[in-house]
Amino acid sequence: MSQSIAPVLTDQQVDDSPTLTFEEYRVYQGEPDVQYELYKGKLIPMPTATVLHIKICEYLVYKLQRYLVAHNLDLVVKTGLGVRTDEDKSRIPDVVVCTQSLLEQAAARSGAGILDFDEKPLLVVEVVSEDRRADYVIKRGEYELANVPEYCIVDPKSGKQKIRLLAFIDGEDGYNQTDFLTGEDMVSVVFPDLVLSVDEILNPPLVEELVKAEQAQLQEFQQQAVTESQRADRLAAKLRELGVDPDSV
Repeated sequence: MSQSIAPVLTDQQVDDSPTLTFEEYRVYQGEPDVQYELYKGKLIPMPTATVLHIKICEYLVYKLQRYLVAHNLDLVVKTGLGVRTDEDKSRIPDVVVCTQSLLEQAAARSGAGILDFDEKPLLVVEVVSEDRRADYVIKRGEYELANVPEYCIVDPKSGKQKIRLLAFIDGEDGYNQTDFLTGEDMVSVVFPDLVLSVDEILNPPLVEELVKAEQAQLQEFQQQAVTESQRADRLAAKLRELGVDPDSV
């Protein structure tokens, strides 16, 4: 998750917190309702997200889920799913897209739900919060070295609003960087048919309202189908009155 804040140590401070192996981290039980990332063997607690942060994540999950279903892809979109990026590093992106089989593999193991080295997600998303360097520099390096195909940084900070897309392009060794600004559409590299409004991502509507609109549209289509069926029945009855078999017309 992008809210992680690595501890800053002064010359007078000594980091005496325990150093954990990845396996120890995966089964670690800390404070209730607190998530931890692992960075160089150290636990990094995750602060509570802002409402805007939550809305952005929910909106992206909503849009991605519908995209995957519409394209009949055996992929899933999850929040809270960990991604191991190094021997002693593991992140919890805000949004993760991976195959159903990888999710099932992670679910079959005891401890936290984390994709291991050989279980690469197709896309990870981080929404920038307080520790901007973590998302723009540190995590970029980790996801790149871990060969995550696409890393999306959503930056809602006033005056810096943009979406930065980092992806591997054929023939290049490192991430190719593209910035999408307000007023533009973001186009994914891994999912080239996925086109999303930058403005909507940065200031998303409530998912509940989007679901209501979906239901209203579905009901409208259903009513139209009923109306057309009733019209066809009336026409068939009229033809029969005229001695005409409607099935022969």
